[in-house]
Amino acid sequence: MTGNDKQLFSLNYLDVISRQDTALHRLDPRAKVLTACAFIVVIMSFGKYEVSALLPFFLFPAVMIGRGNLPAAYLARKLLFILPFALLIGLANPVFDREALLRVGSVSISGGWVSCCSIVVRFVLTALAALILIATTGFMGVCAVLERLGLPRVFTVQLLFIHRYLFVLTDEAARMSRARAMRSFGIRGMTLKTFCPLVGHLLLRTIDRAQRIYLAMVSRGFSGSFKISSTLRFGRRELFFTAGWTAAFLLMRMVNLPQILGRAVEGLVR
Repeated sequence: MTGNDKQLFSLNYLDVISRQDTALHRLDPRAKVLTACAFIVVIMSFGKYEVSALLPFFLFPAVMIGRGNLPAAYLARKLLFILPFALLIGLANPVFDREALLRVGSVSISGGWVSCCSIVVRFVLTALAALILIATTGFMGVCAVLERLGLPRVFTVQLLFIHRYLFVLTDEAARMSRARAMRSFGIRGMTLKTFCPLVGHLLLRTIDRAQRIYLAMVSRGFSGSFKISSTLRFGRRELFFTAGWTAAFLLMRMVNLPQILGRAVEGLVR
């Protein structure tokens, strides 16, 4: 298997590990979606200069990774892949916000750098929550639950189409990449003159294959919605899971635990 093929397989790996049989995977998907939404809402409610207060929230993804038997290294690689997008946004803050906010010894730290760190931490927490949700529920399961919770069907169907046709696109790209590698006699790299025609051919081949897939779906009874056969049961375990984690999020939001611990340690040192 080539490096490109491995990368393409890893795109589908979240759905693969969502089929595990753990206590977390067996929970009703609605409980996991509601808990993840509560986690994201609480994280986004913090101010732009708050960093230390966000650190206790790493407890949630750590527990979920452990209880769900999820590959932490794989999730970390996915985070590193999308982290530059958050850095691109956050690194603009030090340029516009240069007022000193903190002082460590003789070094002053501007508010822009603090808000940049806050953006990165919040991005990591929310992205982890989303990855863990898909890894324990599956993308189709998440979309089915969102529809049952009141999200318009048009939106959920579009999400499922994007998810499915992403693999059509990547499969065609992998075929073209292998064909080019076989005909380039080991020459590495790609010039703009070569890249532009490849992108054009990729678009045409993807559209053609997507049309064939759509016609096959229509011939098999597709009428604008996906039929997902799943029995949902929101019981006592789901209630405790959702209520317990939501209460923990609210407690960590109202009480700055790192600040309290820092003051206690400072008092002991003095």
